[in-house]
Formats: sequence, C-alpha cells, structure tokens
Amino acid sequence: MAGLHLRHPWFIVVFVFFAAIVFANLFHFILFRLLRRKEVQTIGPGLGVRKNIGRPARAIFLLSCVSITLPFVPDLPPKIEHAIHHGLLMAIVVTIGWFVVGVIYVLERIFQRKYDISAANNIRARRVHTQFQLFRRMAIGFIIVLTIGALLWTFNNPRIWQYGSGLLASAGVASLLLAAAAKSTASNFLAGMQIALTEPIRLDDVVIVEGEWGRIEEITTTYVVVKVWDLRRLVVPLSYFIENTFQNWTRENSDIMGTAFLYVDYTVPVDALRAELERVVKTSPLWDGKVVGLQVTNLSERTMELRCLISSEDSTKNFDLRCDVRESMIAFIRENYPSAFPTLRLSQHSDFAAQKPAAAQPG
Repeated sequence: MAGLHLRHPWFIVVFVFFAAIVFANLFHFILFRLLRRKEVQTIGPGLGVRKNIGRPARAIFLLSCVSITLPFVPDLPPKIEHAIHHGLLMAIVVTIGWFVVGVIYVLERIFQRKYDISAANNIRARRVHTQFQLFRRMAIGFIIVLTIGALLWTFNNPRIWQYGSGLLASAGVASLLLAAAAKSTASNFLAGMQIALTEPIRLDDVVIVEGEWGRIEEITTTYVVVKVWDLRRLVVPLSYFIENTFQNWTRENSDIMGTAFLYVDYTVPVDALRAELERVVKTSPLWDGKVVGLQVTNLSERTMELRCLISSEDSTKNFDLRCDVRESMIAFIRENYPSAFPTLRLSQHSDFAAQKPAAAQPG
C-alpha cells in the first residue's frame, strides 16, 4: 500500500475528490427531494425551491468538496496553494450570496401565496405583492453590497484597505461630480420607498397615465411598467407617480361606475328606455347588482342626451357592460321607435304666396 502511495501520489487525490463529489450530489439530491415533498404536502408546488436555491446549494457543496480535496494534493507550492485557497474562498462567498438571494425569492413566494392577486376584490393582495416586490429588490441590493464587502475582506491585505480609505477620502470630491448624474436614480429610489409605504399605486392597479388606460404590470426600483389596453407597454419613472397627477381607478376598491350616452329625438318615451335598460343590465353577468339608472342629462336644439349609469366589479367588466348596453339600447330603439333617432327638421317660410300678384285680365 505504501508502494502504491509512492508510485501513484495522485490516486488518493482523485479518489477523495470523486468521493466528495458523489457524497455532495447524493446529499443534495436527498435534501432537495425531502424539501420538495415537504413543499407539496404543506404549501403546494410553485415556490421554486429547486430553481432558486438548488443551483447555488449544489455549487456550495462542490466547492466544499474541492476545499476538502486540496490538502491531499502532493508537492503543491505554498503560493499556488494559497492562491487556490483564496479563489475557493471568494467563490464560496459569491455562492453564499447567490444562495441568500434565492432564499429571498422563496420567502417572497411563501408570503405571497396567502394573497391571491387574481381574485375579484384583491386590494390587500395587490398591496402585499407590491410591497414585497419593492422590498425584495432592496434586500437583493443590500445582499450584493455585503457580498462585495465580504470579497474585499477575504484579501486580508492592508494595502487594499488603504486604497479603500483613499477612495473614501476622495469621495467628497467625487460625490459632487456624481450628484448631478445620480440625482434621477436617487429620486427614483426614494420614490420607490414612498410608493411601498404610502401605496399610491400597486400591482394590477388600473391607472390612466399620460392619457393612456392600462394596468400596473411591474414596479422596479427605477421605473413602472404600465400594460396598456392594446398590449403596448408604457415605461414611466417611479418619481412620476410622486410628482405628477394621475388617475387610479382601483385605489380603494375595484368597483367602478361607467356611463353610456344615447342621443335621441325628443319624441322617444324615456320611461320605456329606462325599463329596457334595467332589463338588459339585470340579466347581464357583468353587472354587480348595485347601480343602474337612466337620466336626461342634456338637451340641444336637435337631440336629447340620455345617460345610462351602470356599475361593475372592475373596469374591464364595466367596459364590456357599457358596450352591451349601447348595442342593446340602439337595437331596442330601432325596433320599437325607429322615428326616435336624431332627425334634422327643415321648415321653409315664404311670403311669396301672400304677395302673389293678381292674374292679368284679358284686354
């Protein structure tokens, strides 16, 4: 055995390395199989445990295997061994930061699963999802800063800290130059914190921004993505929602009232139209059972304006209900009162008949 060891000094290294890899993969497989089973039994699938923390955990296990194998490498120069140790330590620090970021994503999904954002009345769910999304981005930024600091700490070289001190000393001058460039970034970051705390907007809120109707699709640390009704995306800086006026149709609740206007002749019976509107709306699944009414809201020299007021659970259903009301009411008027559509009356007055001269008498 001693002769084998002397002849093949790398045999033990290779054996220990592959044994450590097999052990790490086996431990990783068993651990995440148990976590997956526990996830399905208690919370349900969809947390992304394997996706978010599986890869960084595997990387940590493999790097640990390499660290365990390194002392068995024969005839390794001290400088090279120190460099490899330092590289492994830096890699482990990075993978630990990666692992913590994955844990943040998993925790966010655990808390968000209690609040269904697809429900009809989902104000609390949208509030929680918005706050967690903003706080998650801030926490990830904080983890990145800590990881960079830990990487600098691994060098353990006084000169690096001297360079860092010099950079901090010159930061006073550099900050004057960077202040103007970073003004918009800082304002958007502070606006993000204000939005998370004061909640002027939330995910899936229905808003009107710059004359565009859409829903809040994404809130980042610098901008907000508004999904417009025609599937366009409107990208707006976060500071816009703090400094400017905009419409939020779902600020307190998603219930909304809408109007459909009819322009008809004065001869139309308003009571009959009111009864038909109630019949159409009350039989529609888009109505929430709260508000329905018809009123004469304006008169002009040629038409009478009728306002159909209807309510729904959200703006999408209300838009569809208003379209149905317009179609049904126009069809009802066309079938029952075809002469009640707006008409243009022309009346010609002439004094020609009154001033008609007497017929000439034959001579």
